[in-house]
Amino acid sequence: MIFYDCATAPSPRRARMLIAEKGLEVETRQVDLRSGEHLQPAFLEINPRGTVPVLVTDEGTILTENLGIAAYLEAAFPDTPMTGSTPDETGLVWSWTMICEQQGGMAVAEALRNASPAMKDRALPGPVPYAQIPELAERGRARVAAFFDLLEDRLTDREWLATDTFTLADLTGFVFVDFARIVKMQIPDTHEAAQAWFNRIAHRPSAQV
Repeated sequence: MIFYDCATAPSPRRARMLIAEKGLEVETRQVDLRSGEHLQPAFLEINPRGTVPVLVTDEGTILTENLGIAAYLEAAFPDTPMTGSTPDETGLVWSWTMICEQQGGMAVAEALRNASPAMKDRALPGPVPYAQIPELAERGRARVAAFFDLLEDRLTDREWLATDTFTLADLTGFVFVDFARIVKMQIPDTHEAAQAWFNRIAHRPSAQV
């Protein structure tokens, strides 16, 4: 396998942490997003959407989305399950993974991409130069705050988001909460359950990769 990564970006970090949780050693190639390497012809031949992560399987299949990469790794390496062990658990894990992606990740992206000068004409990932909309940055920050509240509500009487063990849902939520620092937001001090959850994940070896 070949994994196309960017050490500073949240999306490839999700795949990188999952690979680490699986205990896999994968050939990794860094893609410099800041210099625009992802929009150069060489990389666009691999992924025309110009985004990371990308995982090229041993069979040569090119996977360009986190959920596709996760599904492949679960099927190929099932001994360390990250999406549940029963049908009900699997449904919960995928549901909470999507909640974290839509309510957390998209909110942080909205706040960052529509406000940062470095993201001028980069309001959406990919090769199309979408203009920033400042009002969306304000909405994004409000959505990040609501996501922190959602996490606190969910975690008040439980350790993990989806099941009784650490899963892809927790990994996904952690990455987006951690990346929220880029828009100067973090879990409030009043949200003790969400903070404890975040700290548990921060001490896992996969969070260090």
